[in-house]
Amino acid sequence: MAKIEILVGTTQGGTEYVADDMAAQLTNLGHQVAIHLSPNLTDLDLNSLWIIVCSTHGAGDLPDNIEPFYQQLIGTNEDLSSLKYALCAIGDSSYDTFCQGPEKIIYQLDLLHAKAIVNKIQVDVQMDPVPEDAALAWLAEWQSNIK
Repeated sequence: MAKIEILVGTTQGGTEYVADDMAAQLTNLGHQVAIHLSPNLTDLDLNSLWIIVCSTHGAGDLPDNIEPFYQQLIGTNEDLSSLKYALCAIGDSSYDTFCQGPEKIIYQLDLLHAKAIVNKIQVDVQMDPVPEDAALAWLAEWQSNIK
């Protein structure tokens, strides 16, 4: 089965619950899953699948715990063409910066030639007060494609 790195960007901990539930679902399928609450580029396996589970903070900013990782991405010119990723963004559509924080990470990954393996999901807590439900349904749609 696959090795999966779940990178978590959270301010108040809710996104961590989503990541934990996703990790449990993937582990039950036999995948090797690691959750990173303070991701560091040098500690991550570039040949694994990265699932980025991240909220937006403030005016379209990244949560403090994942900002250093984002800065590492900006500071590297490493070729990440072998890297595959998926994005689960969590936000509140009552803000005009809905889900914009994680887009910064995706922009940098794309500049470094990483490839998305599935369309991102933007979980709106206005519509899905239990974001885990929407995230797990999204994951279930494509988890059989993980090799």
